[in-house]
Amino acid sequence: MINKTAKNIQRERRAERVRYKIRATAGRPRLVFNKTNRYLTAQVIDDTKGVTVAYATTQEKDFPKHENSKKSKSAATQLGKLIADKAKKAGISQVVLDRSGMVYHGRIAAFADSAREGGLEF
Repeated sequence: MINKTAKNIQRERRAERVRYKIRATAGRPRLVFNKTNRYLTAQVIDDTKGVTVAYATTQEKDFPKHENSKKSKSAATQLGKLIADKAKKAGISQVVLDRSGMVYHGRIAAFADSAREGGLEF
């Protein structure tokens, strides 16, 4: 059994509430950003079909090496560019950002800004 803290329970409730409101369509799939203790991940999900269209993470072998770590702000910036390239190859240019209940600040803001620079529209 997993012992969840009150902070994690509140974040999960916020995430569920946001996901209910931003239900993505086929024309605008959901861009999900997630951070763990070691890595950052991003995926573009089509909710109508229930499939992942594009996926990128900082633990991929072709991910550029960083001076700090694989979970820093600079890593989030590179991840945003990478997921934008993969989404454009899949034919997606408009997405809805799902920040998983986290505050739009720091790594999430850096990721979103670089994804916009890469050609994605939120």
